[in-house]
Parts: sequence; structure tokens; C-alpha cells
Amino acid sequence: MEIRIGIANSRELSFDSNETADAVKQTIVTALDNGANHVTLADAKGATYLIPTAGITFVEVGTDQSRRVGFVA
Repeated sequence: MEIRIGIANSRELSFDSNETADAVKQTIVTALDNGANHVTLADAKGATYLIPTAGITFVEVGTDQSRRVGFVA
């Protein structure tokens, strides 16, 4: 699933994750609600991202559905 995060005064961070959409949302919401300085997320290749919560402008979490391949009639 693709995750896009807007960071103030910076570019967007976009990566694929093996986590479910609900798990990613819960991680971010918990960090924001608890006043954490950063949130930690991992991508599908094992890289870890530390994102400052004060700079988060938006979060877009893709769906857990796999992409369709082929033609639509």
C-alpha cells in the first residue's frame, strides 16, 4: 500500500508499506494525540523513516486492495 506524507517546508515523502491502512493510521493518530515529536514508519524494503509530527501537513494512506491488471469492459 502506498503512503504519502506532506512535510512543511519540504517535499512529500512517498513509499510503499507492508502495514495495513488501519495500522498506519493508528500509528500516526497515536503519535499526534500523544504529542510525540516524531512518528516512525517502515517501508516495504525495510527502510525506516522518522517524520517530525510538527511538520506533517497531510497523510494519504492507500487502500489494502491490490491493483487490478487488465482491461475494463
